[in-house]
Amino acid sequence: MGIHVPLITPFDEAGRVDAGALERLAHEVADGGVAGLVALGTTAEAAMLDEAEKAVVRETVGRVCRERGLWYTVGAGGTDTRRAAAELAQLDADAALVSVPSYVRPSQDGVVAHFEALARASAVPLVVYNIPYRTGLALTADTVRRIAAIDGVVGFKHAVGGIDQDTVLLVGEVPLYAGDDVFAPALLALGAEGAIAASAHLATERWVELARFHDPEQGHALARLAAALFAEPNPAVIKAVLHVQGRIPSPDVRLPLLPAGRPSLGSALRALAASGDTRDRTYALIGETG
Repeated sequence: MGIHVPLITPFDEAGRVDAGALERLAHEVADGGVAGLVALGTTAEAAMLDEAEKAVVRETVGRVCRERGLWYTVGAGGTDTRRAAAELAQLDADAALVSVPSYVRPSQDGVVAHFEALARASAVPLVVYNIPYRTGLALTADTVRRIAAIDGVVGFKHAVGGIDQDTVLLVGEVPLYAGDDVFAPALLALGAEGAIAASAHLATERWVELARFHDPEQGHALARLAAALFAEPNPAVIKAVLHVQGRIPSPDVRLPLLPAGRPSLGSALRALAASGDTRDRTYALIGETG
């Protein structure tokens, strides 16, 4: 339960993975009281990292989680069931975050069979990432229930682009973690297990408080912050804010992503201040950014 943060991957000014910056950032987020960290999620730009870089990220985040007693989740899997099963069989973590297969658009039965095969092969429990606007495939409520019944599936990152009728029904039946940051406060209020929220890189303590004691005003402020942070493709705006705060060495992302523009950065800093974040340096930068 609680807030889990899918960490960005910091790059140095030469464009290389900065393991030291990643370790410091992981400890800072841990200081905010989160329940766990996620390595190699979408926010980590995992698709643009090579295998050696992924190994550095896994080792760094895993070490911090062990030191701090946090739940350690790794993004893994893929469209090819056999290849995903082989990867999961070798994974060393507390859980794997595994997306619904993208692009090929299997049937609902095919998706269930995919996760049955992965659960049998995996060395760790699975958190199923249901994000139809990235995968091109929407799961029915019945399919979610069938996957939830698979031995080895321990939860769902639920990111369906809103809170629909199926979401309301499922939140009390299966272990859902809010995966759309803008809707996370509302889903937490409905009784979600927690959230896997990139926005919780910032105002971390506020997100943790919201998961424990729902406050509508605080929820609205964090939803507005999330909207500002996702105004451009993730994680560009989050990296821009972390950079101006001095928490990572560069705001750079890898192509085909582009760095965030100054208007988006300014909007995010103002939303961060409105959320009640206590970092003095953030407030000082608001006027400079515009």
